[in-house]
Amino acid sequence: MKKMEGKDFDQLVRFFDGMAKTNWLSSIHKQLKEATGSWKEKRVLDVGCGTGRFLLRGAKEARHVTGIDLSSEMIKACKQTFSSHELDKKATFIVGDAYKLPFEDNEFDIAVSTCVLFLLPEPTIAMEEMIRVIKRDGMIAMLNPSLKMNREEALGYCNENGLTDFEQKTLLQWSTISTSRHTFSTDQLINYFKKSGAETVTNIKVLNDLAIITIAKY
Repeated sequence: MKKMEGKDFDQLVRFFDGMAKTNWLSSIHKQLKEATGSWKEKRVLDVGCGTGRFLLRGAKEARHVTGIDLSSEMIKACKQTFSSHELDKKATFIVGDAYKLPFEDNEFDIAVSTCVLFLLPEPTIAMEEMIRVIKRDGMIAMLNPSLKMNREEALGYCNENGLTDFEQKTLLQWSTISTSRHTFSTDQLINYFKKSGAETVTNIKVLNDLAIITIAKY
């Protein structure tokens, strides 16, 4: 599987920003934020941050938020969004690779990745990097498609929940990409993080079990 490059996403800024604001994904982002708890006085990293919409949810309460993405255009969009919300002083956005995070060990309280790791040829490399940069009592939070995710199931979800037009288009596109890429079972996620030293690993099924929020606490 070929690893994607930043330029592959540069022309998709509007699409991904719109996707982050859809009812289905924004509701999952809300659940993910709630699952990570309070960000007060915490340093939070988003790996593959896209246009920064998830970090925006907790930026006011956090000590500082940091986003990293392969796409320079995504990072530019992040900076514009945070500036428009007058939160640019509380955020840092960097063009960079999930395989080689440009941060020190034990630098963050929380490391998040949404809809990204399953795209990577070797997602465990990025997961190892996320573990490396969190503090010893830190947390990893991820959103990934489940093994159940495919176009047929996603279409069924759209029909059951009245998703049409752009809402439906984005979910179906996510399902199509998911089918051809890595997906993890809940047991695989639990075993991986437990072996890496996590004290607890919680999997929360969302989107009628089509996706999984994983919270690993160290």
